[in-house]
Amino acid sequence: MRLTEHTDYALRVLMYLGGTGDRLATIEEVADMHGISRNHLTKVVHRLGRAGFVKTVRGRAGGMRLARDPSSIMVGEVVRVTEPDFRIVECLDDENNECPIASTCALKCVLGKATNSFLRELDRIPLSSVMQQPKLLT
Repeated sequence: MRLTEHTDYALRVLMYLGGTGDRLATIEEVADMHGISRNHLTKVVHRLGRAGFVKTVRGRAGGMRLARDPSSIMVGEVVRVTEPDFRIVECLDDENNECPIASTCALKCVLGKATNSFLRELDRIPLSSVMQQPKLLT
């Protein structure tokens, strides 16, 4: 399984913001630090804001900060919000499954359990435990 760039960037933004405390950070500073397109990062931050992870402030002195304490944001929660789907093989997609052996194949169950285990593990990890040291972020 591979996470999308969108999810990778979302986690980077949240880790960065977790290290800045209450200070407003800008998309530009996060983009510059990580070498990410500002336009792409704007879309990521928009989604994080809609999901309640980030609070944004408009205007000249605006920016963004975490909307919640980093210890209350679980990595699994972020991954679920930012990933388009977790059907790592065709047979896990009930609507579009055309695999001729899906009804008798044990692999579907194994891969489904593995995916669920992956997400359950991420659900145990708070953002605060994966954040970099604030000195490195500012």
